Amino acid sequence: MTKPKMRLGAFLQPTGQHLAAWRHPNAVADAGTNIGHYVELARIAERGLFDMIFIADRLGFLAEDKAILKHTVRNIAHFEPMTLLSALALQTSHIGLAATQTTSYMEPFNMARKFASLDHISGGRSAWNVVTSNYEDESLNFGREQHYSPAERYERAMEFVEIVTGLWDTWEDDAFPQDKESGVFFDDEKLHVLNHKGKHFSVKGPLNVARPPQGWPVIIQAGTSEPAKELSARFANVVFSAEQDIAAAKKFYADVKSRLAKYGRNEDEIKVMPGIMAVVGKTKADAQRKFDQLQDLVPPEVGLNLLSQTMQMDMSKYDVDAPMPEVDVTGKWSRAQMMLDLAKLNNWTVKDAYKSVSAGRGHWVVVGTASDIADQMELWFTEKAADGFNVMPPVFPGDLSEFVDLVIPELQSRGLFRTSYEGKTLRENLGVARPKHFAAS
Repeated sequence: MTKPKMRLGAFLQPTGQHLAAWRHPNAVADAGTNIGHYVELARIAERGLFDMIFIADRLGFLAEDKAILKHTVRNIAHFEPMTLLSALALQTSHIGLAATQTTSYMEPFNMARKFASLDHISGGRSAWNVVTSNYEDESLNFGREQHYSPAERYERAMEFVEIVTGLWDTWEDDAFPQDKESGVFFDDEKLHVLNHKGKHFSVKGPLNVARPPQGWPVIIQAGTSEPAKELSARFANVVFSAEQDIAAAKKFYADVKSRLAKYGRNEDEIKVMPGIMAVVGKTKADAQRKFDQLQDLVPPEVGLNLLSQTMQMDMSKYDVDAPMPEVDVTGKWSRAQMMLDLAKLNNWTVKDAYKSVSAGRGHWVVVGTASDIADQMELWFTEKAADGFNVMPPVFPGDLSEFVDLVIPELQSRGLFRTSYEGKTLRENLGVARPKHFAAS
């Protein structure tokens, strides 16, 4: 029997995942709008046989905080992800291309069209990270005075994804004979008009893009709330999670997998991939030195600002050297509760909390040699805390190259990771089935 293999995504922030990455001497300061930089990253990740590269997105930033934000590159001066991935599709041949796109401030028809197009351009390598947006400032860019409530956001999202997948099934796979002799371009019996009328959306269809090579592009979900887990169980092929403790990761993993049966799905149809910031060194001391160097580059006011965004409340009023307060996060996003739980578990001060979120942005941080990091990844994988990981190198491009050159061979030597791509599409490489068209016999 073939030994199961980890799935790996490379999470690309412009200069790196660490909040202070752009200040590092080896960082590319203009990375957000430097296409050559992104091409280099995509090719490094493909050389490392990663399943996908992943581009996050946010539709705005808090301009009122510009006195603080001028010290950071988060969500500022960077490419729109679908445009970027379309360019990278032509510079790569195997690696998946995943982008965050929100259901709160876009329309289902446009979304279906964009990802179907990217799937054709890339030969079946596109993936949609479904988000509902977490920040109030985004609503102000789309004619709203305030954001949707969490319950309404996920209710809209469920209907939104249902429409998008329905539009992807507008055409059967063999709907386009394109027969010049007979003059028949498409078979009208293999056209299915959606005619959706729901609580939040009315979408007639049909989609004017042929069925994607993957049937449906891969669907990713990153929320950990109850509605988010239900959305994952119904539609997702990949779940990006943010646990920092193996016990919590195992609990989340089991919870998500247990929800699949009621949607007629099995556990292999979804891959749980926690985020991991791996700080790799030739020795543990070398890795710790690299990490400490980055932590020292975070201005306290910037770290506090990021912690406030994570907690969705003003944390600057608390003494940074005092224990993290047990504030009420009822109605906040799940990341706020996770941060409180971690602070309590580790006896963090406010400063500890903002340093943690500045490093991994709420994700698991592992500092050590390639062997140390592989040990931890193997433990989570074998203990059913993860099917793989969304790798978050601290500084680009150097730390991605080091992961590929040092950690990937260590994983391969243990039989935990591929030595070549298994297929041509992202679904084939992830090991998730291509969905049959509903009209197929």
